[in-house]
Amino acid sequence: MTLNEVNEETRSRMALALDVDDLVEAGRLGRRLFPWFSVAKVGLELFAASGPEAVGTFIDQGYQVFLDLKLHDIPNTVGKTARVLGSLGVSYVTVHSSGGIDMLKAAVDGLNEGATAAGLTPPMVLGVSVLTSEKSATPEKLQERISNVVAADCGGIVCAASDLLLVREQAPELLSVVPGIRPEGVSNNDQGRPATPSTAIQEGAGLLVIGRAVTASADLEQAANAIALEVSDAL
Repeated sequence: MTLNEVNEETRSRMALALDVDDLVEAGRLGRRLFPWFSVAKVGLELFAASGPEAVGTFIDQGYQVFLDLKLHDIPNTVGKTARVLGSLGVSYVTVHSSGGIDMLKAAVDGLNEGATAAGLTPPMVLGVSVLTSEKSATPEKLQERISNVVAADCGGIVCAASDLLLVREQAPELLSVVPGIRPEGVSNNDQGRPATPSTAIQEGAGLLVIGRAVTASADLEQAANAIALEVSDAL
């Protein structure tokens, strides 16, 4: 695989984490890295800085947008917030699974209502299991949170690569989204349970969330291409 020659199967497995507070900078990153990534992740930092404009920017660039706000509040508040987010055209929205089944269901229903009213396809709810900054998660806690996600009819789950076996055993129908991706030799930063791209794919990850391993690199394109090659080889 030479630079810019990325097949769509590989590209469909890669989400670019745009964890910056400047939409101009984020847009520049999006334009440069579009050949390798099909999904743009807009997190709390960028959404706080630019709001819904950030979503529109990356939809216009051709990305699916992964809105990573990790909603966690009473079901009524989450449901009303989700209705607003559902009208933005995003493809994925994260909600904390620790909030319980009723809260997760409120998110699913709210997103469906908001998207339907806007004539859009409803986003997939991704239940966040345990933050990957935590160095460990008990099987009991994971099992409970996976059960919450399934019971609320969420489409996917966010988990560390080390948790994928349990997810596959308990809920193989869920889309597994794995952050904390770090190629060999790249700093773990604040990730307590990182994994290489190939390990995550081999363990069953559906979508890899990749941020600083590319965006903090001295050569963005080469870093993205190296990860894409590793993903392609693992598929």
